[in-house]
Amino acid sequence: MKLRFFWPKRKSIIFTWLLSYSAVLFVPMLMSILIYSQSSHALKSEIHRANDSLLKQVRYTIDTQFDLMKRLNMEITWNAKLQSLMYSNMRTNDDQYLAFQLVKEFRMYQTSYATIDEFYVTWDQEASILRPGNMRDLHTAFDTIHNTGTIRYEQWLDTIHQATNNQFLILPRVDAGPSASSIAYVTHLPKDLNGKQTGTVVVMADRERFEKAIESISGFSGGQIVILNHDNQVLLSNVPVTLNKNLILEQLQDEDNVTYKPSQDGESELFYIQSAVSDLKYVLIIPSRIYWEKAEYVRKFTYISILISLFGAAVLTWFFLRRNYSPIQRLVQSISDKNAFEERADGNELHFIQKVISHTRNEKDQIALQLQSHHHVLRSNMLNRLLKGRIDSLISYEEAFKTFHMDLISNHFAVILFAVENSDSISTNLPGMDINERRKLMQFIITNVVEELVGHRQHAGYVAEIDDMMVCLVNFAETDAAERKLDLDWIAAEAQRFLTRFHMDLTISISGVHPSLVGVAEAYSEALDAMEYKMVRGKREIITYDEIRIDTADKLQLGYYYPLQVEQQIINLIKTGDIEQASASMNEIMGRNFDKPLVSLTLARCLIFNLVGTMVKAMNELGDGTTQPWLGDNPLWMDKIIACDTILEMQQELQLLLREVCAFAASKIEANQTKERTETLRELIAKVMQYIEEHYQDANLNVNTIGENFALRGSYVSKLFKDQTGEGLLDYITKYRIQQAKKMISYKQDSISEIARLVGYNEVATFIRVFKKYEGITPGKYKEMN
Repeated sequence: MKLRFFWPKRKSIIFTWLLSYSAVLFVPMLMSILIYSQSSHALKSEIHRANDSLLKQVRYTIDTQFDLMKRLNMEITWNAKLQSLMYSNMRTNDDQYLAFQLVKEFRMYQTSYATIDEFYVTWDQEASILRPGNMRDLHTAFDTIHNTGTIRYEQWLDTIHQATNNQFLILPRVDAGPSASSIAYVTHLPKDLNGKQTGTVVVMADRERFEKAIESISGFSGGQIVILNHDNQVLLSNVPVTLNKNLILEQLQDEDNVTYKPSQDGESELFYIQSAVSDLKYVLIIPSRIYWEKAEYVRKFTYISILISLFGAAVLTWFFLRRNYSPIQRLVQSISDKNAFEERADGNELHFIQKVISHTRNEKDQIALQLQSHHHVLRSNMLNRLLKGRIDSLISYEEAFKTFHMDLISNHFAVILFAVENSDSISTNLPGMDINERRKLMQFIITNVVEELVGHRQHAGYVAEIDDMMVCLVNFAETDAAERKLDLDWIAAEAQRFLTRFHMDLTISISGVHPSLVGVAEAYSEALDAMEYKMVRGKREIITYDEIRIDTADKLQLGYYYPLQVEQQIINLIKTGDIEQASASMNEIMGRNFDKPLVSLTLARCLIFNLVGTMVKAMNELGDGTTQPWLGDNPLWMDKIIACDTILEMQQELQLLLREVCAFAASKIEANQTKERTETLRELIAKVMQYIEEHYQDANLNVNTIGENFALRGSYVSKLFKDQTGEGLLDYITKYRIQQAKKMISYKQDSISEIARLVGYNEVATFIRVFKKYEGITPGKYKEMN
């Protein structure tokens, strides 16, 4: 019965844990055999390595001091003054002065090498010692430096003269502390040309400096340190050498090694290592009992640990098994439902939890992917609402920026608009992509390029698409106003230049700088106004709002120049088919209106369509009173002009239209008149115009006087004049007089009555009435305006 109950639950986690814990109980038993066999050897090897490492540390410390001694010895040996003193034939006074300079220079060495306790040079020629700051005879120097009672004067001389070159040895030193001895590095100077000994360089460091390093390792291991020189003399030892010196020397080999030899205390272990900077040897002697004491302790500790582990594991296995299974059981119950329990065919709780978590994570990943796919759209929508001034009452824009990981680094903002002028041609260069894909690709390129350029100037830029244009909201860093404008100009210029690599022609508009998020909508409106101004400036330009902003003072400079008489002149020129004069007059009108620092877009559109109306009027006056035959042949001419984005494009279309209309008018005139008659009439009309220009000041000038001058009737001359020019002869005389009067008013200081007399009017009232009829204002008002 129990087997039937437990068998279906054999895959439960509780049985897996029980088997795992039981297997763990046997691991200490198996490991104990290995620990017993390997602990002694491993411990001994580790102690060997530890002592060898410490011995190397001592070698490094002592070698550093020895290296300083050798370096100082080398600097003294090759000192230029010392070389001159030892090997130059100078007078005695010169030698003494050079020696004086040399001992002064030794003081600098003494300062540079603070760890060197004493150094001097024997000057054999003068039987003297050269020390830092002074020069002494040999006896005085011996008493000052070495006379501690352990060595005689003669022994000292023999030691330094007979010592091997570059040798370390022990010399007593008066100021060496308790040890009263120092380690000396002795180097003989080269002999002179006669083969005589010149001197010896001796550099000393107190033994107390080296004993500190030795004490650190001997205190750890309980052994002793011995330092031997090239002649195997003991330079330094922390305790008296208990092992036979000769026995130590027999074990020294050519490289680092470890050997074992009996000593008075029993078996010992000897470590040997060669100095890295000299011929010294470092020997470490450790009693073997130290190893076995530690090994025995480890073995006993290992046995006790195994017993405690076995007992504790057996007791705690069941306790923790129940304790650990309870949370899993409750977790399974909390995350499962009836259907889920029916699906748990294997009975393993962890597998069930894994499936539930995997399912939950898959759902979370799907939700994250959906949010990621909508992230760009949501961000663009937020920027769209911000730019258009739609304040969201549910959540502030500051919180919205944080949600989309958009940092606000200051309260100063500006807007840059980008309009792609050649999107159709770009589409043809990207075959195999539909319209939406091409549009997304262009948006992606512009977004990355512009945001990177803004970031290059340490500002923050956020790009979105609004109304078929790309908009960049620039959040400035803390800079001054002038620098912000320069940065905006640089960003626009670099973006326009760089995106030409992708065959994009951009028109860019820049708003002003506004404080706070509330001013973003106004900045966007300014950028739109600047973008509309491309109608005047043309495409592929960078237009800033500051350039096109119209202040109250600037509005006085705005004007609209297209008087009726000029329009009538253009109509007459069109009717006569004079394309050159008509084109020149039309260009003059557009130049006077558009060649200004500021141009009203409304007035600009109005002028363009008035010029179109002028051509329609001209066609109506060509004789039959209708334009339907010509318009029927050109049904889309008005649509072409309306479709133009800029004034320049409109001007080009107007010029094409003007040429066609003038050609139509010329053909109509030529159809009614022969070429000879036309030329004769043109010459006659030209002479009439010239006569008027020469006699316009005559008050009696009229149609009859002109006809008498050309032997023709006045009415006939007037008819010919109107047929050729489309204007009555009397009207032409009056307009010419008014034109001359306007010039006189502008450039002369004469009175209105005097100007009236000069242009052929005896009565000033008549002149004023005619002037107002044609100009719309009185001469006096015109004079005030000019």
